Amino acid sequence: MADSDDAINAALGLGENREAVYDVSVELSAVLGTANLPIAQLLKLGRGAVVELDRKVNDPVDLYVNRKKVCRAEVVVVEDHLAVTITEVLKRAAD
Repeated sequence: MADSDDAINAALGLGENREAVYDVSVELSAVLGTANLPIAQLLKLGRGAVVELDRKVNDPVDLYVNRKKVCRAEVVVVEDHLAVTITEVLKRAAD
């Protein structure tokens, strides 16, 4: 577990004093995929509309911490909630 902790700390740019930030809240986002569409099409979307994303069913999702991509993960179901299992920690946070 120490190796993954070190990788996450490096990806987030944390140094030796990482304990000082352990209680700081961060925003974690899991991005399933993206799509680009014109505003006219966006305005036509309603309940039940389907927007095709740029990912396939078994592709990993990207995890962002404060808008910086730090990990890749797989979507899993825990009881009746969606969750993610981290599959790869990026060496350096991507913008």
